[in-house]
Amino acid sequence: MIISVLNHTNGKIQDAEMQKVVRAVNRQIEEDFYPYWGMNARLRLEGKSSTSLDPQSLADMRGDAVLYLWSDVDVDNALGYHDQNNAGVPYGFIFTELCKQLKESWTVTLSHEALELIADPEANLLVQGPHPDPQRNGDIVFHWYEMCDAVQGDTYWLDGVEVSNFVHPLYFTASDELGGRNDFLGSVHKKKTLRSFGVNPGGYVGFFDPKKDGSDTFSLRGDAIAQKRRQIKARAMTGRRLLRQESLQRPDRKHDAHHGRKAPERK
Repeated sequence: MIISVLNHTNGKIQDAEMQKVVRAVNRQIEEDFYPYWGMNARLRLEGKSSTSLDPQSLADMRGDAVLYLWSDVDVDNALGYHDQNNAGVPYGFIFTELCKQLKESWTVTLSHEALELIADPEANLLVQGPHPDPQRNGDIVFHWYEMCDAVQGDTYWLDGVEVSNFVHPLYFTASDELGGRNDFLGSVHKKKTLRSFGVNPGGYVGFFDPKKDGSDTFSLRGDAIAQKRRQIKARAMTGRRLLRQESLQRPDRKHDAHHGRKAPERK
């Protein structure tokens, strides 16, 4: 898979800096992610045919998927541009202004989105597993196939670039394999490592809950950082996450079950 990276930050982030980050994320994919997941891809920084946005032009789409680096705070405009320009093409957005609000490096978000785009290009995969809330012990839900959400509070450095931690395949199983690792860093919080289908501080998980007949999210109780992250990222929920939630809606459903937003009319 070739993932085109398009820099729409209007000079706030120079292409020279972008190339350094792209190289680091490519190294992460090749040396860290691929050995565990068996899924590979290459990020490639592409040029832009115009400084202005033309929703009818496909000239800048040169790969199998696309990641947009976007500095404008108008999230709706950015997502609308994608919907008109590259409908049906796997994609992700890195909103640098939202990263600032989260006090998170945009390089971490780029790493995060790249790994999740590789694992679930169409944002439509689910894994059956236990409800992450201990108070719902015994209940079965369908977890979003996300590589980084549960551990997005954990990062590490490659070639001077900060990148995101990610989960291992064992995370999506009910196995308590002795000596197994559920995430790349083997993060330890309160003397405990990440459990399968669990969540680390600063992270959260999304899932479809049959009892609620809708999508939901979960983070550790009292985790203010995770709650803030969810609130800020909700501004971009009309992107890949909405694709996932739409796939779980009944054809006759008129509203998003979790966010109360009117779902797009189906033709």
